[in-house]
Amino acid sequence: MPRAALQKKISAKRSAAAVSTTWDDQTRLLLWLSTCVAVISFLFYFQKGDVLLYGDAIAHINIARRVFDSKTPGLLQLGTVWLPLPHLLMIPFLISKQLWQRGVGGSIPSLIAYMWAVVGMFRLVRGAFASDDTDDLAATFAAWAAAIVFAANPNLIYMQTTAMGETVYLALFIWAMVYLRESVPSDQHALTKSALCVAAACLTRYDGWFLAGVMSAAVIIARIAAAKARPSADHTPRWCPAAGRFVLIAAAGPILWLAYNGIVYRNPLEFENGPYSAKAIEQKTQSSAHPGHPGSGNLAVAGMYFLKSAEDNMAANPWLGRLWLALGCVGMIIVGLRFRDSKSRGRLALLFLLTPLPFYTLSVAYGGVPIFIPEFWPHTHYNVRYGLQLLPAFAASVGALMYLAVRSKHWSEKARAGIVISIVVLVVVSYASIWRSGPICLQEAQINMRSRNDLEAQVAKWLEKLPPDATLLMYLGDHVGALEKAGIPLSHVINEGNHRIWKQPTDPDGLWERALANPARYSDYVVAFEGNPVWQAVQHDHLKELVEIHVLGQPRAVIYSTR
Repeated sequence: MPRAALQKKISAKRSAAAVSTTWDDQTRLLLWLSTCVAVISFLFYFQKGDVLLYGDAIAHINIARRVFDSKTPGLLQLGTVWLPLPHLLMIPFLISKQLWQRGVGGSIPSLIAYMWAVVGMFRLVRGAFASDDTDDLAATFAAWAAAIVFAANPNLIYMQTTAMGETVYLALFIWAMVYLRESVPSDQHALTKSALCVAAACLTRYDGWFLAGVMSAAVIIARIAAAKARPSADHTPRWCPAAGRFVLIAAAGPILWLAYNGIVYRNPLEFENGPYSAKAIEQKTQSSAHPGHPGSGNLAVAGMYFLKSAEDNMAANPWLGRLWLALGCVGMIIVGLRFRDSKSRGRLALLFLLTPLPFYTLSVAYGGVPIFIPEFWPHTHYNVRYGLQLLPAFAASVGALMYLAVRSKHWSEKARAGIVISIVVLVVVSYASIWRSGPICLQEAQINMRSRNDLEAQVAKWLEKLPPDATLLMYLGDHVGALEKAGIPLSHVINEGNHRIWKQPTDPDGLWERALANPARYSDYVVAFEGNPVWQAVQHDHLKELVEIHVLGQPRAVIYSTR
């Protein structure tokens, strides 16, 4: 190859790399805009009292809090089932009692993750389509379209104001794809960064475990293909050490969690088959009238429920939701068909955005994870928010279609303008329909948690009347929000976390078991909710009942005095 041509090729590659990796004015502008959206939306939902609607959000906050605020503080308070990274990220923001009580400390990591996810979406799409100088304008247009579709989604905007882990995972998911794309053809540092994001995702949600397996397999296959494509004299491909490093780093997250469960609970799969796992909860709720959730044991039905939840997160109108599904299919087909060009193989990273589809299909069918949507039986809301995991794929599909509309030489200007306008109309009308009816993720929290939160608020009012230095005996697994609302430090409460959890299933010498056996000796007051372990333990102790609280749809709560 002539020297001039070689220099031109190298210059073009450097230009493309600079387009995708530098923090230019457009990236900074997008970060500033996403920060405004995050802060304004948080203030909006915070003043309406919607930040702590989800019971899981309250649980996440208090799991993080009890690491340092407990009668037996330490990392073992992280428990099992839920992965630890979101809780660890919250801890610095929950040291303040005000930030703990108001839920703000739990929301801060989600707000930050939202901003980085938006920037990552922009960088991913722009980098995927900017292969040389002439592509910059079209790629930037596509990237802005994808970032706006992602950032402006009403359900994501609500979820990022809460302490739920979805936003944190999405940020790590997207940035894993960003660095994977930038690793093509041979950037070892980018591949290592991608592996670190995958490892962090594995410690955030179990979706990351499936993602780690798929990406590791893809990296190994790419390494083998690259080795075969090189001359036989070259027996040390540059991707060899990087690929091995990727697999080891990506596997570190699951290995650490399996080891933690094995050492502490004597069961590496405690999170999967233990008493608090999704399967155990499903078995408790099963009966002859309700033998299982929809999709259990049926991949087709499970996939249908997940895809419908994804549609509901993109539009409130069912026909608009179907249009989004069609748009997503077309966009990903476009990405897949163009990967044969060596310049565009980095776009294959966009296809990994589809991994939530097989993961949730398998989880619903065989993992005991139910998804209930209002359109299908049993016509209610439960885990509808899982559909948000396909939002990056929808956003990337919009970017692909926008890029094709701008760059295609086979269509007339009117046809290209028609495609762009049609997509803009779809986005505006879909998101307007969600704002008009209310984000379905918010509806899910309102429908499922309102009575529970009302019960906790009433219990909190009575707890505030107790002496501030009193010791309570209370099971925290169900209604820890009552303590949070009352501002009672968790270190004043004997709970199920106050025993040596490696002594499963019981710890005869643990504080929790001793207090259950003799409440009057170890506590001043007992807070019992009908059916829970504390309720069962004090039924024959003849304690003095101070108040009994009833809320429709919730178990009755009783506060006892032990002395």
